[in-house]
Amino acid sequence: MGIVDKPLIYVLSDSVGETAELVVKACLSQFDDGPFDLQRIPYVEDKGTINEAVQQAKEQGAMIGFTLVVPEFRDHLMKEADKLGVKCVDIMGPMMELMEDHLHIKPRLEPGLVHKLDADYFKRVEAIEFAVRYDDGRDPRGITKADIVLIGVSRTSKTPLSQYLAHKRLKVANVPIVPEVQPPSELFRVDPEKCIGLKISAEKLNDIRKERLKSLGLGAQASYANMDRINQELNHFNKIVERIGCPVIDVSNKAVEETANVILNKLRKDAQQ
Repeated sequence: MGIVDKPLIYVLSDSVGETAELVVKACLSQFDDGPFDLQRIPYVEDKGTINEAVQQAKEQGAMIGFTLVVPEFRDHLMKEADKLGVKCVDIMGPMMELMEDHLHIKPRLEPGLVHKLDADYFKRVEAIEFAVRYDDGRDPRGITKADIVLIGVSRTSKTPLSQYLAHKRLKVANVPIVPEVQPPSELFRVDPEKCIGLKISAEKLNDIRKERLKSLGLGAQASYANMDRINQELNHFNKIVERIGCPVIDVSNKAVEETANVILNKLRKDAQQ
């Protein structure tokens, strides 16, 4: 097997490997010459799995990032990687050793403790699953169960915003607003403060939709990106949010993170009142 086209990084862990992958991705975000490939190998419980992973990394010209709490496995991986000339970084070990020295407490060396009985973690997973289940108005029952309901025309970042907020442990449903489709009745029965309208300028939406059509190999002249059609959709959207009486955020020049922060700040203020 030869070296792969895209730089490859193996992520090894004796648990799910989420921590290691998040750190690796955070580091990769500083390098914009990508793309890169990540391959996660979770639940490493024996030296045979380690040997196989190092051999694969060698054959594919990959490097390894790992979170192994058992010192014996950490040492074995570092030795095997050194022997085969594979670049390898211990993501958690040095921090744990320094903490042990500073705190004068022996670590438990039990994999997966960060998630074990972690109510916060399970709440986040539940919120992510909720966002997927009630994405794009596929089940209007989610509207009454949600912490936040996002409404907007197509390409206003409803789905990525739902997922971002789900990682903040919020249950989010989103509903597309289309002139030809009557919005679900549930939308007009929930607390208006729970709904957030995502407003966007016609020009910005036109640009986004043209790019979307190009990525699909379609002509930019389709009605989806036609200005008359866009204005019709936006006018319909304005009537719906007016009828609901919900807050509206202009997302024309906002990244998903910025819009999410506006929503999170609103929720904090509402909770303090």
